Amino acid sequence: MVLKLPDYPWETLAPYRARAAEHPGGTVDLSIGTPVDPTPQLIQDALARAADAHGYPTTHGSPAVRQAIVDWFRDRRATTHLATDHVMPTVGSKELVAWLPLLLGLGEGDVVVRPRVAYPTYDIGARLVGAKAIAADSLGELEAEDRDRVKLVWLNSPGNPTGSVLDVDSLKARVDQARELGAVVASDECYAELGWGDWDGDAIIPSVLSDEVSGGDLTGLLAAYSLSKQSNLAGYRAAFLAGAPDLFPDLVNSRKHAGMIVPAPVQAAMVAALGDHAHVVEQKDRYRARREAILPALESAGFRVDSSEAGLYLWVTRNENCWESIGWLAERGIVAGPGAFYGEAGKFHVRIAITASDERIAAAAERLTA
Repeated sequence: MVLKLPDYPWETLAPYRARAAEHPGGTVDLSIGTPVDPTPQLIQDALARAADAHGYPTTHGSPAVRQAIVDWFRDRRATTHLATDHVMPTVGSKELVAWLPLLLGLGEGDVVVRPRVAYPTYDIGARLVGAKAIAADSLGELEAEDRDRVKLVWLNSPGNPTGSVLDVDSLKARVDQARELGAVVASDECYAELGWGDWDGDAIIPSVLSDEVSGGDLTGLLAAYSLSKQSNLAGYRAAFLAGAPDLFPDLVNSRKHAGMIVPAPVQAAMVAALGDHAHVVEQKDRYRARREAILPALESAGFRVDSSEAGLYLWVTRNENCWESIGWLAERGIVAGPGAFYGEAGKFHVRIAITASDERIAAAAERLTA
């Protein structure tokens, strides 16, 4: 029997893409946040130097990449209680999100909680093991019978698609709630280097593993991170998982059995990426300029920008069903992401990615203000 999952949601955008393609200036695709800028040369060089990879890499990761991850958490996420035994590279972050319920041994009768507006793969991971997925921003929203069955709580800060950020007190409250139930907390933090407004500059977006949130006790706490956005490594599938000393031995062992291994050259590239912050600042400056170019254009077209405190998206609304907004944008040659893809609570919003080239962002801004 073949596993039956929902159709991939992005396929439903096909008619809107076709309409946008009719625009005389061509399509401006702001729907998916795929990087368009070059991978930094120092990372490419590290990959090339490690190209003679004749032996099998380790699932747990080389000593060098694990140390680089620990150092990065210390320097960039205010986390000092992390050991190299309790980190490992993953094949991008999406596979980790999808397979974590299985790796944790969840199954039928268990409950996975994810944010009300969230990346759909959290739900898919629950469905893959027959668990029940519930959308809630607090465990206090759950019925008593569901609360008693919660085994995994997903947090996402900065959030995709909303760009919302959970401060230290909010993260700690969610951690305390989950620990009362004996549930694992997994925090998807892939946009943490891309804060705006109050989170720009030297501000550190809190991690679930940070000392202020965890109190130095990482039991049952996991943080997932990806280098796709901050380092333009989407094609490398370079990400990592950290935390939970109580869970890590079994997580590493299960991934060994399943052959979930990051290639050795990619691990070497990750060491270079994590050890250099200058390229992250440079890339963020590019995104800042694109964000500042299109945000006022969206507002002039009648969109209100909500949240969007961090990350590579603007979460916008004109107080209409998202598909009406998607159609209006398509008439102007612009493709965006329908908020309905991210849950019932997102159906009046549209996600605008700022990852297109400077030229395409400028074209979108011009069309929005025409």
